[in-house]
Amino acid sequence: MSVSLQSFLAQGTKTAVADLITALERIPQDKRAWSPAPTARTPLDQIAECALLNDNTASILTRKEAKDFDFAAYLKTKAELANDEDRVVALLKSNTEKVIAVIAAMPDEDLEIEVDLPWGKMTLAQIASHAYWNTCYHEGQINYLASILGTLEH
Repeated sequence: MSVSLQSFLAQGTKTAVADLITALERIPQDKRAWSPAPTARTPLDQIAECALLNDNTASILTRKEAKDFDFAAYLKTKAELANDEDRVVALLKSNTEKVIAVIAAMPDEDLEIEVDLPWGKMTLAQIASHAYWNTCYHEGQINYLASILGTLEH
């Protein structure tokens, strides 16, 4: 039985976000806005990134083009979200549902469409993989913070 790329990425993203939330829950409540160094990111900052970028990914996949990205506004919004755990987790869940629906509905013929991004061209298939990849990456980052705190279960 073969599975389409869209099905794999939609299901993988759903599982990855559930695992990301589990990773966040391993962090003690009073350490979710903590980082081990001034240059390190907090767990909630990483959750905020995933929430915002899942929405951006859904938008690019839907429009088949990238709009101008206001990085300063993104950083400001991400910082604000990282200060409100309930809000950022809710946004992560809703934006993930959105990107999963868009990925699952993508026709095969759209997968090879190229989109100009600030760092070069990418196909919609590559862009669709971002929600899954980025979430898995940040799960690892948050689990590393849990290991520093001694709360990572083996």
